[in-house]
Amino acid sequence: MKKSIVLIGLLMTYHAGHAANINNKSSQKDQLGYSYGYVMGRTNADTLKDINLDAFIQGLKQGSIGQKASLTDEEMAKALAQYKQQSEAKQLIEFQQVAQNNAKLGETFLAENAKKSGVISTKSDLQYQVLQAGQGKKPSANSKVSVNYEGRLLDGTVFDSSIARNQSVEFQVSQVIAGWTEGLQLMQEGAKYRFFIPAKLAYGEIGSGDAIGPNSTLIFDVELLKVLP
Repeated sequence: MKKSIVLIGLLMTYHAGHAANINNKSSQKDQLGYSYGYVMGRTNADTLKDINLDAFIQGLKQGSIGQKASLTDEEMAKALAQYKQQSEAKQLIEFQQVAQNNAKLGETFLAENAKKSGVISTKSDLQYQVLQAGQGKKPSANSKVSVNYEGRLLDGTVFDSSIARNQSVEFQVSQVIAGWTEGLQLMQEGAKYRFFIPAKLAYGEIGSGDAIGPNSTLIFDVELLKVLP
């Protein structure tokens, strides 16, 4: 039923002259049709800009009323497969470009950051600053710890923060990214460190979700609250 309503709404938006006159005084049916068409157009803008809208509406109309298709099932499947292949190839090129740019930004940042007072570099290329010294126990890789943290991109964007959630987290030291596993073992309970983590010690060439792109160098402020029994 929902699909039928969407199709009807889209078909109603097809007549350009009619759609151009839609306003808050138009009938409920007209407003519904226009709204569905507009929302679908906005939501699928990237795809729709690659196709012939007149052909799209023709196919939509024929399909909605059960009219015989102008193309065979095989021809339609081929067209869709070709578009998918082209789209994936384009996305791969864009992804690789982002990865290359992030790698260069990270390399430049870490090279300059290493020269700053108070920044210490390890053999793995992890960099850190001691913001506050601790006096308690040091964890091992097998330890479970309680921490507060905030993670940022090089442009300052905060992508995760237990501090903002006002809720510390607990985990085993060996079960997080390599930069954290190494850095936490340098800390004592009560310490606050700032980690500058190259991509190879973070999420590498893949990144993590939409928030962390490929080859991203990350900055974390970490407070080691307690080494748990």
